[in-house]
Amino acid sequence: MSVTIDIAGLPRERIVFEISPLAELGVALHALATPGHHPGLHGWATATAAGLKPHLADRLHEADFLWTTTFSDVFMPYTGIRGGDGRSGATLAEELDMLDRLDDERFVAATLEFTCSRTYASGGAIDRDRALELAATRGPKQLDFARRILDDPAAVRAWLRRLFEDCDHAFFADTWQRVSQRLAADARHKTELLRRKSLADALHAVSPALTLDEENGRIAADKLAEGHTTAVDPAVGAGLSFIPSHFGWPHLMVLHAPGWRPVVHYPVDAPDLPGAASVQLLKLRMDALAHPMRMRLCRNLARAPYSTGELADAHGITAPEVSRHLAVLKKAGLITTRRRGRYVLHQLDVASVARLGSDFLETVLR
Repeated sequence: MSVTIDIAGLPRERIVFEISPLAELGVALHALATPGHHPGLHGWATATAAGLKPHLADRLHEADFLWTTTFSDVFMPYTGIRGGDGRSGATLAEELDMLDRLDDERFVAATLEFTCSRTYASGGAIDRDRALELAATRGPKQLDFARRILDDPAAVRAWLRRLFEDCDHAFFADTWQRVSQRLAADARHKTELLRRKSLADALHAVSPALTLDEENGRIAADKLAEGHTTAVDPAVGAGLSFIPSHFGWPHLMVLHAPGWRPVVHYPVDAPDLPGAASVQLLKLRMDALAHPMRMRLCRNLARAPYSTGELADAHGITAPEVSRHLAVLKKAGLITTRRRGRYVLHQLDVASVARLGSDFLETVLR
């Protein structure tokens, strides 16, 4: 599974690394609302939440599904303005002006993403009854907000702008001043990699989850999601944007709505941990451990190295059966082997198994 971006024929100068205050505000609100996703930000989230005035906190709770259930595309309005250049703004105020320029159809579709509707991928027209039905399953708060969006998008647009401006006054202006220089430096560094080396080098520096298929002109983001977009659609202007985020880890987000300029929103600051496993490797490992006999073998292999014959004797099965199970575990990277004389000994790779929980969490949140 992956989200892919077609870039065949895209000039390199149309691939840009730039910062976006509104996009960073969206991820900051997400980190504030879901601190469990961002263990490295507990201190910031606790202090910021404690400093919010009750009225602002209530309003944030009213719209929090825009940055908790999903990361709404309203935080990158510049990529969806018809006839625009798809580039981010220099200030939050400038990007909020771009939000005002986003047409009602796209604004409504972006704010209704929390309903998990298939219209995001298809780009189809909004089905009002279906949108309200999906919103109702998420509770009365979401249903009421969905009705307001569908009935009076201009009023909701103005309400959201005031909310974002109040967040800026309350905490984000200081936060942005602190992190923006770091993000701008990262964008410059990635731009230099792109210009002086290659797109593949720049992508690897962004995230190991991004790969380049040069033959077919395609970038793939290894995610537990499926999607496809193009950076060479003449209707919206050819281009691809990469936007760094201080608050983003472990999320690697790809804006791939039809008719919008594609964006890769990637984390810059991350804990000092090994990179998460690919989706394919994670599936291999979980499938390997799902078999009862392989779990029993792992109990032995976690304690000491064993030969195939020893494991066969211990579990009352044949050596070929043990070999088949060990082959599955080895393919999944869960055991190591070494030779002692004429015996081959197998042992559980405890570090890889210990990473499974965090690998799974990082993969589903990526």
